[in-house]
Amino acid sequence: MRIARVSKALIVALMASTTLSACASSGGRPELPPATFVATRETPGEEYVIGPLDQLQIFVWRNPELSAKVQVRPDGRITTPLVADMPAVGKTPAMLAADMKLALGEYIKDPIVSVIVDGFSGTYSQQVRIVGATQKPASLPYRANMTLLDAMIAVGGLGEYAAGNKARLIRYDRATGKQREYGLRLNRLLKDGDPSANVRLEPGDVIIIPESMF
Repeated sequence: MRIARVSKALIVALMASTTLSACASSGGRPELPPATFVATRETPGEEYVIGPLDQLQIFVWRNPELSAKVQVRPDGRITTPLVADMPAVGKTPAMLAADMKLALGEYIKDPIVSVIVDGFSGTYSQQVRIVGATQKPASLPYRANMTLLDAMIAVGGLGEYAAGNKARLIRYDRATGKQREYGLRLNRLLKDGDPSANVRLEPGDVIIIPESMF
């Protein structure tokens, strides 16, 4: 009986130690479910929203003089022949095409307008930002099915003194309207190749990587 009690105590101690170790590595924050290194099934992401500095092609069928290639200004507007200061930021290409059609309808009958995005920057809410102890902090346009591994490859990996297992991800929770923080295990992902440390990203995610204290 005594041996059984000792064994039971050891099991409890080991479980507690494992739990504490997991909490310490992520700073006590909850962790996201793992994502596969290679997506088993590619799916489309959210509909693209035009952002400042995006490159757009505005095509007006049978009216080449009204078509134009423009860049969205920092103030979020574009100017094309006959249409000045049209708000573009925050709209999908289809929404902008509908607004351009309405504006051009004052000058030509039943215009057919298409908007094509050539160069992508996106809004901040559609970017993934990585800051802190990385080789090159960056703001990346979100891509459908993007994972933590994809983002870290894009910024060149961890810096020399990065505390990768203490990194955190900040995500806006649309259901509650609040920010939530999750622990990341970047050392496990990048140095050990642990697939369970790879997680799926969402538009607007911010990844913060602290430096080690020693």
